[in-house]
Amino acid sequence: MTDEIKCFGMTTDAIRMQYMNSITAKLSGPEMVVMGILSDVQELVAMGGRPETVRKQLNVAKFILCEMQDAKESV
Repeated sequence: MTDEIKCFGMTTDAIRMQYMNSITAKLSGPEMVVMGILSDVQELVAMGGRPETVRKQLNVAKFILCEMQDAKESV
């Protein structure tokens, strides 16, 4: 298992494709994607979701935030 899979549950390319290139990201921005992920995590925690799943989803949200910051700095 790669480090990306251990950290996020998917590759960073998959995160970019599934989340950052999603219709939500295009129409509402990546901030709304992160808010959606965090809302999903809230529900997982409330329903007694597996800590490993919660951790991975939080890492996906942090990855997207880092990508947003990198894009902002490169302008």
